[in-house]
Amino acid sequence: MENKFSGSNSGMEQQKEVKIANQRGGTCEPILRILALVLTLTASIVLRVSKQTEIVTMKVIPTLPPIDIPATAKWHYLSAFVYLVVADVIACAYAAFSLVLLFANRGKKNRLGLVVIVLDLTMVALLFSAIGSTGAIGLMGYQGNTHVQWNKVCNVFGKFCHQVVASAALSLLGSLAFFFLIVLAVLGLSRTSK
Repeated sequence: MENKFSGSNSGMEQQKEVKIANQRGGTCEPILRILALVLTLTASIVLRVSKQTEIVTMKVIPTLPPIDIPATAKWHYLSAFVYLVVADVIACAYAAFSLVLLFANRGKKNRLGLVVIVLDLTMVALLFSAIGSTGAIGLMGYQGNTHVQWNKVCNVFGKFCHQVVASAALSLLGSLAFFFLIVLAVLGLSRTSK
């Protein structure tokens, strides 16, 4: 008789584990997904609208007087900034898609949770790499590089540089929202294994 009861108990325990894993975030998960969506959307918009034109004085030949030339800084002139915009758009679209999945599968027993966790982890990696490349180029623009004679540009294009920093900061907050979603999932899985 013990075998009959233990077999039915393990089936009930598995159903309970799947149910608990599907309810892993409670109200926190939708809030974090909405936060990630808003932050990555805002970051991509802030960087896409960044543009600044300034008059730069250049001395072409030492014996002639300097020439004033208009110079424009745009987000799509540097591939690192393009990468950040694309990463933000991908993360934003994924956040919207995962939010729809979350509400569509609410209370249902399915194995989609593991796929969502892996995709959340992918978004964290994608955003961190895009933020890192933007930070490297941004630092080059802020400090310049005397070894290869690259001048600072943030002293001329200050507004543009501030928008890039704001976009990178918003992207970082969005990636942290995805990171906390992963932490919630891991905590939910650790609770079901007890």
